[in-house]
Amino acid sequence: AADPHQLRGTCRLGAEGGRQQRGHLLGEKSTHRRQAAVAFLDRRRFARTTALENVALPLMYGPARREDPYVRARRVLAAVGLAPVEDHLPNQLSGGQQQRVAIARALVNEPALILADEPTGNLDTRTSVEIMAIFQQMNRQGMTVVLVTHETDIAEYATRVLAFRDGRLLRDQPVTGRRDAQEVLAARPEGDEP
Repeated sequence: AADPHQLRGTCRLGAEGGRQQRGHLLGEKSTHRRQAAVAFLDRRRFARTTALENVALPLMYGPARREDPYVRARRVLAAVGLAPVEDHLPNQLSGGQQQRVAIARALVNEPALILADEPTGNLDTRTSVEIMAIFQQMNRQGMTVVLVTHETDIAEYATRVLAFRDGRLLRDQPVTGRRDAQEVLAARPEGDEP
């Protein structure tokens, strides 16, 4: 049977009333930025900065690291398939590439939790599946991904679905017959919609 309280292990109320994750208050500056990150539908980015600069930006405001922020940002851009366009401005990128920049920016601090708000909402079907492949890979590597979507076909790539209406939980169930995004992409040639 599904455990309706499974998410409590990821994010719970602390003794002082603040949210905790992995035993740290999320309100603490260093923990919050490292443990949780958000990827928005509108692909929040800075118009006059390159993809590389957009991804490196969160590292500029966090605690000092030994690794150069741009080296780390390049590695994350490569992981989401954007190494060839790291010097492009947002208006030189497709919608799918802009969404990948937003995901890379969320990943650059290596959070334990990604909150993805409608990450595929404005994308074509193939690009949406490519984005889901990135999220599934992150999840296989141990990262928790909480994805908000109104697209039932996108929900089929999740491990579990929590359905809400008017702020109330209607359903919490594991996904049976979960779709694997890499398999879907491999089965269809480029240009053929999955």
